[in-house]
Amino acid sequence: MATEKPSTRDRILKATLHLLQAGGGGGVRMSDIASAVGISRQALYLHFPNRADLLVAASRHVDAENDVDTRLLPSRTATTGRDRLAAWVGAFGNYIPIIHGVAKALLAMKDTDAAAMTAWNDRMQAVREGCAAAVDALATDGDLTTGMTREEATDWLWMLLAVRNWEQLCRECGWSQERYVEVMQQTAASVLIRSR
Repeated sequence: MATEKPSTRDRILKATLHLLQAGGGGGVRMSDIASAVGISRQALYLHFPNRADLLVAASRHVDAENDVDTRLLPSRTATTGRDRLAAWVGAFGNYIPIIHGVAKALLAMKDTDAAAMTAWNDRMQAVREGCAAAVDALATDGDLTTGMTREEATDWLWMLLAVRNWEQLCRECGWSQERYVEVMQQTAASVLIRSR
């Protein structure tokens, strides 16, 4: 049985992700990526006109490879705001270990690298939208805390689920993944759900 050869675009994306993770946040140049794939820089630019586009595509490629839409289905199909909040926190909380290597590299680069900043902001905006959807579902049900506006609640949930928070608790403090998700779900519910 013959296996299909990966496209040049896929090879570029995989090489980019590998270099990002291996470099731990050191700069990854277009020439490094072209060399890793075995193509010229000019050929690389035919697929990605600039480094920002490449880094955004690479970080989105992680989502495609890990079927993020299936992972998010329980959140997106939840019938109550409470269920949506728990499902969203669980889905993203369990996704952080998968994206951690790329996220750590982009975090390390973003303050001095405009392309990395673009890629980081693109992915974090997607996370923020997930937070906003969970908060909106609570508000629709009349269950959102009265102590925050929707925007403040979205800000707070987005902050709670920050990659750096996961890293500190799971990598530095030694929390298990299961405990992390459980505590984040409990914390989100206790702060965002209105007491009756």
